[in-house]
Amino acid sequence: MQLKPNAYRLNETVKGVETMTRFALAVLALASGVYTYLGVRGLLDGSASFVFFAAIIYSAAVSVAIYAFWSFMLRFVPLVTSGVQRLALFLTMAIGCAMIIAMSSWLNAAALAGSASLEQHMAVTLQGYAEDLDNAHANALASQSLLPDVQRAAERFAGLAADERESGALTGTTGSGSVVQLLTQMGTQMDQLAATITGSRDEVALLFEQGSVRLATMRELVSTPGAIEPRSDSFQAEAVQLSAVIAALQQTDVASSVKRASADLSAGFIAPVADGGTTDLANRQDQVMETVRTSVAAQSAALTQAADEILANPAVEQRRFVPLSSAEAVIRYWQDFIPSWAGAISIDLLPVVLVLVLMIVNDAMRKDSESLAEAENITAAEMLRAMALFRRMEAAGIDVATGHPRQAPLPAEPEQVDTPAVAGPAPDDSTVTPIDAAQRKRTDSPRPA
Repeated sequence: MQLKPNAYRLNETVKGVETMTRFALAVLALASGVYTYLGVRGLLDGSASFVFFAAIIYSAAVSVAIYAFWSFMLRFVPLVTSGVQRLALFLTMAIGCAMIIAMSSWLNAAALAGSASLEQHMAVTLQGYAEDLDNAHANALASQSLLPDVQRAAERFAGLAADERESGALTGTTGSGSVVQLLTQMGTQMDQLAATITGSRDEVALLFEQGSVRLATMRELVSTPGAIEPRSDSFQAEAVQLSAVIAALQQTDVASSVKRASADLSAGFIAPVADGGTTDLANRQDQVMETVRTSVAAQSAALTQAADEILANPAVEQRRFVPLSSAEAVIRYWQDFIPSWAGAISIDLLPVVLVLVLMIVNDAMRKDSESLAEAENITAAEMLRAMALFRRMEAAGIDVATGHPRQAPLPAEPEQVDTPAVAGPAPDDSTVTPIDAAQRKRTDSPRPA
């Protein structure tokens, strides 16, 4: 092959970097195998020796597969010039890249960002638990908003009873009669309901404090440096305790209790019999008790509506912390670890760049070279035989280009001149036979006198 200077330099450069290319490919395959070992080790269960040997065998198989695959691509892709064949090789290379990502790259990412992804999982779960605790606490405090209405109703019934007892403000007759008894009864029920709401306030505050302590411990487990496995186990234990606190907070919600109690005020209203000494007083007592019944029904409806609004708030669903392996966490939170994924994939797919570079360089050499297809694979022995045949054909007067004898020009007739006889040259010793040599010896020897 006759190479132009540029193609010759490219060819020599490709030969010069061939060793470096193999070395780089081996290093990349080894690095991918190491990180694959670190990633797959966290997925296997069993004894320490089983995990070690299984991870070693898998990582070694990955390294060999990566090295062999890219060696084939580096060898064949630059040599193929047909568009269809090159497209088929590109398709094959794409399938191989997908298989490498499936068997190695995600494990490399797990090795690079496994601990960070597990911390991310715990942080996300911690945020969810914090929201659940706040929502449960808010729902419990919402029931406390009913306390002013209940206390106000209790004070009103108690005030009316006192006024009726002292001045007969309702019936016009002082003393403790049926009306005072009814109003006192309503006031007592409201006081009991207010005591129920007030009693839950201390329990809600205590549970919220316990939940806050659990959250603080979980935050420390997320941010504290160190091995991730023991921290994850402790985090899971704290999450179980926090779930119990949140469930207890939801059980302290007295909105449903207030609703039932307010409904009982109206449905269970029992008016005493008018005990007035005269018919006129008895009639007035009946009218006042009917008014009290109406007031109690209105108060009951208002409390029931307020309790329904509180109960309409969505209940906090029970949350459960699900432990993940490092590989599962990396896949779930891949958007948070794009640089780690990029590095893991680049280790496996960086030879794609080398394949494309060699392909471009070989195309440039083919374009800049004057190639003789017949002489691409000629050996030194064949070259020597061809040169000997060329000299023989030249000596025999055969035109090498056509293979036919050359047409020699006719010589001109020489003029006739008389020339003295000249003894011919002595014969060459190499052409003298043994008989001629013996005769010459006898002739040249001197005769005896």
